[in-house]
Amino acid sequence: MSIRLLIVDDQELIRTGLRLFLQTQDDLVVVGEAEDGDEAIELAGALRPDVVLMDIRMPRMDGVEATARLHAAGISPPPRVLILTTFDLDEYVFGALRAGAAGFLLKDASRARLVEAIHVVHDGEALLSPSITRRLIENFATRTEPLRSSPALLAGLTPREREALFLVARGLSNSEIAARLVVTEATVKSHVGSMFAKLGLRDRAQAVVFAYEHGVIVAGESDRPGPT
Repeated sequence: MSIRLLIVDDQELIRTGLRLFLQTQDDLVVVGEAEDGDEAIELAGALRPDVVLMDIRMPRMDGVEATARLHAAGISPPPRVLILTTFDLDEYVFGALRAGAAGFLLKDASRARLVEAIHVVHDGEALLSPSITRRLIENFATRTEPLRSSPALLAGLTPREREALFLVARGLSNSEIAARLVVTEATVKSHVGSMFAKLGLRDRAQAVVFAYEHGVIVAGESDRPGPT
């Protein structure tokens, strides 16, 4: 089954270039194009794309606000948003992740990387370019105290779910977590899925933000979860 794509960018040349390339892929189909956030929300409701390729800086409504509104629009199933931008500034990264973006990729990424990113976010995983991941972690690592605490939420996690949250936030894949905890990958998927449900998280990107903001990972304590 083909992955249905909606391209959102205020520059026609970029939209056209993306469409011409993506349509050469056997399992990708571009169902629409939008030049700003308002049009993106309208088309997403009508066309039901699986993945939205979203620019950040656009007139009328930027990509961060458009992403947040897409998730609040009640579209079922909700599209996965992959941010494509020339900017890797922290304000855009954090804003997009909090708005519900599943991935954040710079426009200078290779074509192969773009195709891979589309498949990753479509499959329910989160994706950040290496430079953005580094900036995200460095930003939180400079903090000596968590931004806020949610003891009730964290108390609802089992010890294994808490370990899963910590290791996901450290950037480990399910297979790497399975090796670390000496359990099967299926067991890890179960713990991660349950942890996401209890914390109201959509994906790994939000788990990273949550873990650092709530002290699950504390600067200087890289080998174990932070205190409850």
